[in-house]
Amino acid sequence: MQFKINKIEDWQNVVNEILPKLQHPILLLKGNLGAGKTTFTQFLLKNLGSTDEVSSPTYAIVNEYHTAKGNVFHFDLYRMKNIEEVYDIGIEEYLDNCYLCIIEWPEIYEEELEDFQHHELKIKSDGESRTIVFN
Repeated sequence: MQFKINKIEDWQNVVNEILPKLQHPILLLKGNLGAGKTTFTQFLLKNLGSTDEVSSPTYAIVNEYHTAKGNVFHFDLYRMKNIEEVYDIGIEEYLDNCYLCIIEWPEIYEEELEDFQHHELKIKSDGESRTIVFN
């Protein structure tokens, strides 16, 4: 699926299309800094019924949110230097105990996810608009 975003309100249309197709407990978010990964997550969690304040987990590494369907863990692996650091934060336990794990900057951990069914959302920004690809 592919979408074009021209204004912030367009994220709601993306979430409306993607949410019914979320069948796996892992969602990888890829995109440059400022592409809209956290903004997408804000819209997604609101639509899952969360009333928690959603923010980027850049410094916390992982944020936990509550929804009617279960806990959602939002990771940012940008500052992880190696796979051992990812294991040190206990990522496997989070993956086993969630409704959904959203992982920003997943590249350092992607090889470990080959045996897990997951979704991927890529965001490309050209400055004026964003192209979203979901699979």
